[in-house]
Amino acid sequence: MSEQKTGRLYGVGLGPGDPALMTVRAVEIIAEADVIAYHSARHGRSIARSITAKHIRADHVEEPLVYPVTTETTDHPGGYRGAMEEFYAEAAARLAVHLDAGRTVAVLAEGDPLFYGSYMHMHKRLADRYPTEVIPGVTSVSAAAARLGTPLVEGEEVLTILPGTLPEEELTARLAATDAAVVMKLGRTFPAVRRAFETAGRLPEARYVERATMAGERVGDLAEVDAGSVPYFAVAVLPSRIGAPRPERAPEGGEVTVVGTGPAGPLWLTPETRGALAAADDLVGYTTYLDRVPVRPGQVRHGSDNKVESERAEFALDLARRGRRVAVVSGGDPGVFAMATAVLEVASQDEYAQVPVRVLPGVTAANAAAARAGAPLGHDYAAISLSDRLKPWEVIAERLRAAATADLVLALYNPGSRSRTWQVGKARDLLLEHRSPDTPVVLGRDVGGPAENVRTVRLGDLDPAEVDMRTILLVGSSQTRWVRRGDGRQLVWTPRRYPED
Repeated sequence: MSEQKTGRLYGVGLGPGDPALMTVRAVEIIAEADVIAYHSARHGRSIARSITAKHIRADHVEEPLVYPVTTETTDHPGGYRGAMEEFYAEAAARLAVHLDAGRTVAVLAEGDPLFYGSYMHMHKRLADRYPTEVIPGVTSVSAAAARLGTPLVEGEEVLTILPGTLPEEELTARLAATDAAVVMKLGRTFPAVRRAFETAGRLPEARYVERATMAGERVGDLAEVDAGSVPYFAVAVLPSRIGAPRPERAPEGGEVTVVGTGPAGPLWLTPETRGALAAADDLVGYTTYLDRVPVRPGQVRHGSDNKVESERAEFALDLARRGRRVAVVSGGDPGVFAMATAVLEVASQDEYAQVPVRVLPGVTAANAAAARAGAPLGHDYAAISLSDRLKPWEVIAERLRAAATADLVLALYNPGSRSRTWQVGKARDLLLEHRSPDTPVVLGRDVGGPAENVRTVRLGDLDPAEVDMRTILLVGSSQTRWVRRGDGRQLVWTPRRYPED
């Protein structure tokens, strides 16, 4: 007696809605299939079936997979998720009966089967048990771009695809940080999605596409869409910025945003900073910091030396007075020994009183080095710059003594350079008057960069020759602990509880 042949499972992508956009392979598989399965809501109408209607024959066995719940509530003990899990398990079992009987099963899917498609739930339950093939389809993302006639992404731009069901704050962060985006699953989520675009500063760029390639198709500007008219089958699109005209702004439309790039490269940027950098017409900053920012077509970059902060600030504010959107690029956090103060000092002059100025935070060197070392800043600490270029050494020494007497952990910025070689030794000797030679000192150099080196030494062994301008020093208090763990790594931390005695 011959062994019964196992059936074959197909996930068939149908494209965005127009039957003419089905692939040749999709049509072939539907013609070969014994069973045609498709999902629908309880009303029984299936968009997937309507796309393929002319290819379904009378001898096809049809398996409608009817959702028990879509947007309404459910009394299932497991809630919505429990109801859907039970449904997917039952639907997979129904298809398995056909496959075990040797029948070929084609599960229809709008768009692409593995792109936010219901087919994937059948695939995960059946593909390891039966021969399976997935037939890709044109997604609504591609269809929307085609209908808009606008490139989605070009060159090194990044495309982000987001479900509109994400929390509004998460949507806002991701829209602010990306180059281009498509937000799907609109319908009831549209008001929150629109607010996310607006909060991210991207609403003027955003486009809207409804039922791409289908009857009732509509395109337009997202800002002009009536929220009450938006169906589930609609997407919001942020197209490519390359070649797109930057808006002409009146002088009062300019602004200056001071941003911090963190201690090193892109991993240290916040989404808000990424968005401000991408939206800027002009980037102004120390050339070393500008080099951390990706080059974008249409932006103008103004690099300068590290010792012209006031001139740089004035230049940025003058650009903004002419209607330009300017990002002043700083390392670390712009408000910690960096560019924010220089910009605000100049902006306080009467001639710039009407120029909007924002400061966006970044990861500062002390936090970056502390995280690499463990948690040396776990209790009270003081941040002091050892540079005497803008304040006398006597002031620095007085503050070091005060912080040491108060038993504060110290974050010492700008410890040394080619022209300043003695400050570290002086600071070490002064601190040794108040701290044990065994006090741990974290030396964080180029944290986050290719030459990163973070290590811990005794205060008594601190060698000024090993410290340069790219190094930050974290000097422990009397309570700071320093241990070597079983993996050989040294960890430094300062307990949050301070002894009462």
